Amino acid sequence: MPVNQFQSGRHFLQIPGPTNVPDRVLRAMDKPTIDHRGPEFAALARRCLDGIKTIFKTQSDVIIFPASGTGAWEAALVNTLQSGDHVLMVETGHFASLWHKMADKLGVATEFLETDWRRGADPQALATRLFEDTTHQIKAVCVVHNETSTGCTSPIAKIRAVMDDINHPALLMVDTISSLASIDYRHDEWGVDVTVAGSQKGLLLPPGLSFNAVSQKALEVARSGGMPRSYWDWDEQIQANKNGAFPYTPATNLLYGLEVAIEMLHEEGLDAVFARHDRHAQTTRNAVQAWGLEVLCQNPENYSSSLTAVLVPNGHDADAFREIVLNNFNMSLGNGLAKLAGKVFRIGHLGDFNDLMLLGTLSGVEMGLSLAGIPHQRGGVETAMQALTKS
Repeated sequence: MPVNQFQSGRHFLQIPGPTNVPDRVLRAMDKPTIDHRGPEFAALARRCLDGIKTIFKTQSDVIIFPASGTGAWEAALVNTLQSGDHVLMVETGHFASLWHKMADKLGVATEFLETDWRRGADPQALATRLFEDTTHQIKAVCVVHNETSTGCTSPIAKIRAVMDDINHPALLMVDTISSLASIDYRHDEWGVDVTVAGSQKGLLLPPGLSFNAVSQKALEVARSGGMPRSYWDWDEQIQANKNGAFPYTPATNLLYGLEVAIEMLHEEGLDAVFARHDRHAQTTRNAVQAWGLEVLCQNPENYSSSLTAVLVPNGHDADAFREIVLNNFNMSLGNGLAKLAGKVFRIGHLGDFNDLMLLGTLSGVEMGLSLAGIPHQRGGVETAMQALTKS
C-alpha cells in the first residue's frame, strides 16, 4: 500500500516523541492569543513557572525557552562553561553524542567516556575518572538520564553520590528530554545542578518549549562566568519571570497547553504516572521476549520506561519492517539512529498512553513481523494481554 494512500482510522504515533497530544491540551492551546505584556498573561506565566517546578521536583528556578530540547542543551552549556573548560560526558547513545558535538562546537574541551550503547552510564567509571582529577580541571559532568536512541536509563542519584563521595566540585548536568514526567526524576533530592527538558514527550505537548531547572550553585557559576550569550541568558529570564514576563515574545499558546498538562499530570498523580509507564514498559519487554527477539538494553537496571528498542535478527532491515508497519497499519515506530540505523526499531510507550493503545501497538508490531518475514514466535500480544489483565 503506498504511504500516501488514504487510510481510515487514527494514525498510531508510537515513536518515542513527539508523542500524542491529549485533546484537553489541544483545546487549551486553541484559545485566542493574548497580550503577552498584560496582566492575564502574567498570571498564566506565573502558574506555569510555579507549576513546572513540581514536575522537576525542585524549589529552584525553572527557565522556559521557546525552543526544542537542543536549545536547552545549549543554554545549559553557555551559562555555566567557558571556552576551553574541561567537561566529562558519557556516550550512552545518539543524543549524548549530539550534546557532545554541540559542546565541541562551542569550544568546550570534552572528554567522552565510551559505551557500547547497550547500557546506561556507569557511576563507578565516572568515579574513577573524577578521582584522577585531583586538580579539579573537570568543570561539569553531563549525562543523559534516558537515552532515546537506545532505551537505556542512567542512575543519576548514584552518579551524584559518587561525585559527593570524592568531594568533586563539578556541576552535574542531566538531559531528561525523554524521561521527565515519564520516569521518576528528582532535581533537588538528587543534587542535579542543571536539568534539561523538552515539551514534546512526557509533558504531553507539541515540540516548542524547552526547560532548564537550575540549582543555586549553577546560578552562581553563571553570574560570574559562562560564555557570551543573549537569548539563552538565565539571569535575564529569571528577572523578567519574577513579574510573569519574558525578555522576548513567549510561546503564548504553548503555555496555555503547559498549564493544562501540569494539571493532568497531578490529577493522575506523578507516582501513578511513573507506575503506568513502568507497567507498559515491562509489558512491552515481555512481548518482545515472547516473540523471541532481543531488547537492545542489556542491563535490567537500565531498562527505560519511556521506550523499548528492539533488535531485528541479522540479515533483516528494521527500516524495511517499519515501512511495512506504516503502510499496512498506519503506525509509526521509531527508527534506529546513527550506528543503530537499520538494526533496531523503537516502540514509544510514553506520554498520553493507556493499555488499549499499547495492545494496538503490539498487535501492529506482531502483524508487521509476519508480513516482513522476520523470524519470530507468535504470542507477544497474548502475553501482553495476560499481563495487563492481572489484578
